[in-house]
Amino acid sequence: MDQQQIADILDRQRKAYLRDGPPDATTRKSHLTAIEGQVRKYRDRMAEVLTEDFGNRSRHETLLAETMATVMAMKHGKKHLEKWMKPQKRPLNRMQHPFAKAYVHYQPLGVVGIMSPWNYSYQLSLIPLGQALAAGNRVMLKPSEYTPGASDLMKEMLGEVFDEDQVAVITGGPDVAAAFSSQKYDHLMFTGSTATGRRVMMAAAENLVPVTLELGGKSPAIIGPDYDMAKAAGSIATGKFLNAGQTCIAPDYTFVPKGKSDAFADALSDQVTQMYPSLAGNSDYTSIIADRHYERITGLVEDAKAKGARVQEINPAGEDMSNQRKIPPTMVFDVTDDMAIMQEEIFGPVLPVKEYAALEEAIDYVNDHDRPLALYHFSDDDAARNQVITRTTAGGMTVNDTILHVAVEELPFGGVGPSGIGAYHGEAGFRTFSHGKSILEQSKINFSGGLKPPYGARLEKIADMMIGK
Repeated sequence: MDQQQIADILDRQRKAYLRDGPPDATTRKSHLTAIEGQVRKYRDRMAEVLTEDFGNRSRHETLLAETMATVMAMKHGKKHLEKWMKPQKRPLNRMQHPFAKAYVHYQPLGVVGIMSPWNYSYQLSLIPLGQALAAGNRVMLKPSEYTPGASDLMKEMLGEVFDEDQVAVITGGPDVAAAFSSQKYDHLMFTGSTATGRRVMMAAAENLVPVTLELGGKSPAIIGPDYDMAKAAGSIATGKFLNAGQTCIAPDYTFVPKGKSDAFADALSDQVTQMYPSLAGNSDYTSIIADRHYERITGLVEDAKAKGARVQEINPAGEDMSNQRKIPPTMVFDVTDDMAIMQEEIFGPVLPVKEYAALEEAIDYVNDHDRPLALYHFSDDDAARNQVITRTTAGGMTVNDTILHVAVEELPFGGVGPSGIGAYHGEAGFRTFSHGKSILEQSKINFSGGLKPPYGARLEKIADMMIGK
């Protein structure tokens, strides 16, 4: 599609929204039910298509992180929607407004544009879609060109249950994405890299379109000296190697107490060997999405090696996987900030490991760099935990585990600064895709007439009473 064709669909959706007005709760719930039903109907095909797009994508990772996550989000939305839709009362100063009412009325924005990524094609398309529909909007969705099979399947799935003036799926490459991001939506949501997020925000700014940006960055994990190393390594291995590290909230580097690098290496190797006794023929271990991304990740490792880093692969069966675009779980030690691996989000199964002498050292390092999308702290020390929570800034945090905060629907999910703008999930998503209209209902008995000219002693008395002398 070219820019004009995309604009025409937007125009039809906006006219349909203005013609029909905001949908009631029953209609909105039916939209969530429709998404839920299509995910159930196509659950096996969804996994098959993603395996084709990736080369190998674990069927069970798709079931867990895409199918199940989407269905649970739709169920949650239906359960709480009517509560979210209710006007929220606001308190009034009764001296100023003795008999008035004040409240916030949440209404749809109109037409929402959603640009979704490839790493969790269905979840990161369908959950924002469901929340925008729950808020009463029409939606235009542009999924990633890196997973063309999944994008085409979503177009088919959604086309069966929604007219194009309600939900439209726009497929295509970078030119289509650029045309999509330049439209006059009532809100635009983008999930992807920080670099692309900047371009999307610039395009949206031309039309003063408000944006929600779900980006990424280098999310740290900090292991406290009091915490069991094997337990920490197990959690980090789960969060890091899910989807072969192609997860925006995957731990991007790990801090271990000084002198504990070897203990962590042994513990992580043990955990990976239990999870993935082989890699090449293991359907549980996902491939890298494309040659370009494979070369980028291996290039980060080679750059680190050339600058003095020590690299340790975890390859239990000693297999060659290069022809499958699989990279073995890899630890990188003795890293420095001049290495590209400590400057860029890795988005792959490679984990830099840094040592720290005191917790303040790790906190200072985190605070000296861009604010991350996620942060993980492993400690049973309440004082240390509180120190990390209060003195670092990150989009979200899981304590004594990794990535699971994203699965709590009532926790807003979003970044801060370079890792994102705005949040969604649960009620936060409903609010993101709604306009909170402030309303004051004046009563028949009121004193607003006392504020009209001609001014004089009466206003002086009112001012003295309200301000004080």
